[in-house]
Amino acid sequence: MESTPAFDLLEWAISKYGAGFAIATSFQKEGMVIVDMASRISPGVRVFTLETGRLPEETLRMIDMTEARYGLTVERVRPDAAEVERMVAERGRDLFYESVENRKLCCEIRKVRPLSRKLAELQAWATGLRREQSETRAMVEKAVEVDGRMRLAPLADWSGAQVDQYIHAHGVPVHPLYAAGYTSIGCGPCTRALLPGEEERAGRWWWEDSTRKECGIHFTADGTVKRA
Repeated sequence: MESTPAFDLLEWAISKYGAGFAIATSFQKEGMVIVDMASRISPGVRVFTLETGRLPEETLRMIDMTEARYGLTVERVRPDAAEVERMVAERGRDLFYESVENRKLCCEIRKVRPLSRKLAELQAWATGLRREQSETRAMVEKAVEVDGRMRLAPLADWSGAQVDQYIHAHGVPVHPLYAAGYTSIGCGPCTRALLPGEEERAGRWWWEDSTRKECGIHFTADGTVKRA
């Protein structure tokens, strides 16, 4: 499927999997392009987001804006409240600043485990990964089986310029934090605007030294794609 255009790949997935297919998005540009494309194919396509409990207010507004624009209901996937309470009691609310281990634990509880529970409902899902976003993502495939279901990255071979061109051509809603200098948007405390000369994902967990900074959803600790 590497040569299949993004629209055609989404059309295939929606036709093949129906309600067993959904789009995961944090309302960044790539995710919104995919939502826009899929909504043209199948109005009311399933869309979900990881509502971690630490999202910026701007992201919460994007949820409302997306629902109004596309006439769909965004499925909010939340972490287990007891797990979050226990983690915060033991390590503090902002534990992620203390160590990489703590940050990965927070991502595990607030993002990885909730996603795993959500994916149990699905046969296939789409995400906004692009190869030029970072070194870790350079080899991401358009379609790969992960944990027994298909993960699609329809924009894997797109450039940032192509994403912006699509947004401009179709009037796709854009997350307001881009105007403030953000190029990758996650939880509020773990994301900042870029400094001059920084690469696209440098604003994520910026206090860490590693260049392989991922939350654990798509990649293992050593930066390889998750397949099981």
